[in-house]
Formats: sequence, structure tokens, C-alpha cells
Amino acid sequence: MALDLHERPNRVPWPPLLGAAALALATLAEWAYPLPLGLGPATRGLGWVLIAAGLGLDLWGIATLWRGRSNVLPHRAADRLIVSGPFAFTRNPIYLGNTTAIVGVGGAVGSLWFVLAALVMAKCVEALAIRREERHLALRFGRDWLDYCARVPRWLGLPGARRRGGAGTG
Repeated sequence: MALDLHERPNRVPWPPLLGAAALALATLAEWAYPLPLGLGPATRGLGWVLIAAGLGLDLWGIATLWRGRSNVLPHRAADRLIVSGPFAFTRNPIYLGNTTAIVGVGGAVGSLWFVLAALVMAKCVEALAIRREERHLALRFGRDWLDYCARVPRWLGLPGARRRGGAGTG
């Protein structure tokens, strides 16, 4: 039976599973074949800053969804279109926060494996979750979603500086 994208974007909560897999695989890879960043002691401090920034963005995104009385779980239907808080400058603040935090772990422990794992995870999240979520949101919120996509980038960028587009651009 095919998944009805109007009802929910996915059956599986891919983003947290992919985040856990990225951390586990990077840890195993670093243990088996260390790949140091080699950027000096400042890298560790920057890593901790990125971890804090990523977790802060995660929490801000979750709190914004809760305050807006919208669903937080990535495999459930969106209740409302939230466009405030961190959603005003990225359509995916929680996924961006997760990616930033894992890059930060790479800096904090001095391992390139975590940076690489974070980038691969971000592409997998985009393919398995974000694009389906975008189609789900387009079906549920129509023109409001398309207008939001035209203003706010999928990951990062200057809000309002984007060319006109719809779901699937960014």
C-alpha cells in the first residue's frame, strides 16, 4: 500500500536514525583508522561552539514547533505551517542543528570522520526525509507553503534573497 503524502511524509523517522548512524559510524571509523583534522587547538574550541550552536538550534526549532502546536516527529503529519523563530531563516532548523552539532563533534575530538559523516547524513536526510516532507507540506498548505519556500532556504542562506521557486528548490 502506497504512503499517502497528504497524511504523513514517511513511515520511518529517518532523521534521528541517520544521526545516530552517523555518530556511530564516525566513531567506529575513527577508532579503526584515525583521520585527524590537524587544524590546531582552536579547532577543539570551535567544535564545542558548533556543538552548542547545533543543539541550541535543535532546541529552538523544537520549542517553536511546540509553541505553535505543531507536530515535532518527522514521520507524522504537520499540524500547522510554522514560519517564525528559526523557521524564518531555514526551513529545516532541527536538521541543520543536528548537522552542525555533528560537525562540531568532529572539531571537538579532532576527527575528520565526524565532519564527513555529518555531510553524508545531511544528504541522506534531504533524500529520505526533507524532500518527502516538502511534498507533504505542499499538499497540506498549498500556496502558503510555496510562498514560504520562495522566501526561506531549505538549509541556509539569506531569507528573501532567493529566486522564486517552490517546494523542491533550495
